[in-house]
Amino acid sequence: MSRLTDYADKYANVKLSRSENGVLEVTLHTEGGKLTFNGHTHEQFTDLFHQIGEDMDNRVVILTGSGDAFIDNISGDGFDFFTPRGYDKIFREGRKVLMNILDIDVPMIAALNGPVLVHSEYVLLCDIVLATPETVFQDMPHKAFGVAPNDGIHLLWPEVIGSIRGRYFTLMQQKIAAEEAKQLGVVNEIVPADQLLARAREIGALIAAQPPLTTKYTRIGLTQRLRRIVDEGIGYGLALEGITAADAARSAVA
Repeated sequence: MSRLTDYADKYANVKLSRSENGVLEVTLHTEGGKLTFNGHTHEQFTDLFHQIGEDMDNRVVILTGSGDAFIDNISGDGFDFFTPRGYDKIFREGRKVLMNILDIDVPMIAALNGPVLVHSEYVLLCDIVLATPETVFQDMPHKAFGVAPNDGIHLLWPEVIGSIRGRYFTLMQQKIAAEEAKQLGVVNEIVPADQLLARAREIGALIAAQPPLTTKYTRIGLTQRLRRIVDEGIGYGLALEGITAADAARSAVA
């Protein structure tokens, strides 16, 4: 069991605050600005979501970002694709982080303050998705690094928008803007940027006003299918991604 005081200041790239009604706001950032995702944040977020899930005082979780993007930038800093031990760390964290999100047994609201070009699968594990008009989805980093997108992108996008559309999104590096994402069922509401957090808090308060066991077991029931999909596919997918990562790493030093 966790308490917010134990992990509130634990993560350099996460700002945490919780209202009196138990709505936890999780803001991803780098030095107060928009997040640059890297190997260090990969490690942080794996533990972060575990701690959130173990804190029984959390009634609702709002996941958002800083600046003008949710996550639109990635760096290779902290990732080791070159050695078996290095990729083993990536493999273990990649398996755990998605299941740790699903192990958060309270409703999750994604408040997307801008582009989601990196790890959009985190968003697809939330229950309610709010976006701004500036929000756009794309799987950018896998092509940039030359690796297969098998860390959850390959499982969750076809599940959410349909098999053929999901495969097209992945293979074509497709960009999906907010309005199209809403039509496809990825986004529930499009909200002006200056009203985004207020709307997320309003929804959070409505959910938190319901009986705790009701919201908890509603979340568990709604995500059971996703849990099965992730559990069955993530390990194999990451193993395949590791083959391409090793090849890309070898080519980089050749």
